[in-house]
Amino acid sequence: MLPAAPFLGSFIATLAIRIANPGSLILGRSACLHCRHNLGFRDLIPFLSWLASAGRCRYCRTQISLLYPAAELAALAIAAISVTALPPADSLIACGFGWTLLALALIDLRHHLLPDAITLPLTAAGLALAWLHPGDLLLERALGCVLGFSIFYFISMAYRYVRKRDGLGLGDAKLLAAGGAWVAWQGLPSVVVLAGTAALVVVALQIARGRRVDAKTRIPFGLYLSPAIWLIWLIGPLKFG
Repeated sequence: MLPAAPFLGSFIATLAIRIANPGSLILGRSACLHCRHNLGFRDLIPFLSWLASAGRCRYCRTQISLLYPAAELAALAIAAISVTALPPADSLIACGFGWTLLALALIDLRHHLLPDAITLPLTAAGLALAWLHPGDLLLERALGCVLGFSIFYFISMAYRYVRKRDGLGLGDAKLLAAGGAWVAWQGLPSVVVLAGTAALVVVALQIARGRRVDAKTRIPFGLYLSPAIWLIWLIGPLKFG
């Protein structure tokens, strides 16, 4: 898993960039987004190619998105943590889960979008895994799924009623529903607290750097929900008080 992780991270970055045109992801060759020059093997070695070219296309010298090395390193970190913390069978699940959430985080960062084509199968996978285990885990995860969606749905409806415009997308509600299917209802408060805290810290840093942030500023909350869901699934609910 570790050797493959950076290559999967590169694919995830490509998915995040090309999600609006999925046909190009499946059928198109790897090419510079600016000059359209086809890329060879030496251009596609995760992280090393980016370093060797100083973060620029070798053909037109246009800057390459930082999304690529960031996704490659994040995918490698997910694999390293999974292999270190879990037995082999569980580490495979952790990697698949983490890489899927990484894709959602980067897609939301770039497009303010959380595709149903990813969140809904992720929800089904969480419930299916619960069904394969004995006990009441399935009921707890199903309840987490319902509560996860309901929490953000009603917040979204209340915001729309008060402000007369959308504030929280239903993609976030569906992602939290998927999170509930993995961490159960007991893990949802921890997920929301972690994600909310991380978002507030980032916004505070942006304000400190002089960026204007107001009620109309769009925040890709999936960027913060995704790692929070994976972390709480990995370590369990936080202890409050």
